[in-house]
Amino acid sequence: MNVFDFDKTIYRSDSTKDFIFWCFRHRPKTIFYIPKIGFYSARYYLFRIGTKTEFKEKMYSFLKAVRGEEDVERFWSEKIGGIKPFYQKIHRDDDVIVSASPEFLLKPLEKILRIHVIASKVDIHTGKYDGLNCYHAEKVKRFYDLYPDAQVDEFYSDSYSDEPLALLAKKAYIVEGDTLIDWDYTKHKTNLRT
Repeated sequence: MNVFDFDKTIYRSDSTKDFIFWCFRHRPKTIFYIPKIGFYSARYYLFRIGTKTEFKEKMYSFLKAVRGEEDVERFWSEKIGGIKPFYQKIHRDDDVIVSASPEFLLKPLEKILRIHVIASKVDIHTGKYDGLNCYHAEKVKRFYDLYPDAQVDEFYSDSYSDEPLALLAKKAYIVEGDTLIDWDYTKHKTNLRT
């Protein structure tokens, strides 16, 4: 079994950011949420107030102005080309994506890419979380909840914040653009805020 982060790992960009901007273009009412998103972004990133889960829940309130699954399907029909070629070459049917992005956004990829998705449980209509943001050590917890006896052959991520998952794998890689680099276990992401 191979395990992957998603954003900037096998997908060229950040899927959540891309979906938000897609919604701004296709669902004009979402634009009214920009001040709220800006306020909570500054509160979390500049003033370091609150948790990542709290921040994202406020950010996802824009989902009240979108058409749920219909918009997610349209989004992926336009953006699926963002999957990196290296992933298409190494794909296996038992691949697992473990991502902090919302589950509703990545779940359609299970059929499109023939993979399994573990992601943050976010209500597609309200933006409310069910549990914690799927980030750092929470990724390992969520992975083992579903695959308690799994043996991870290879792990891929663009960030050293995924070290807890990298430690489960026989071999781990940092992904920089289209380049795969052996994981450097001397590098640790610091000041993690979950």
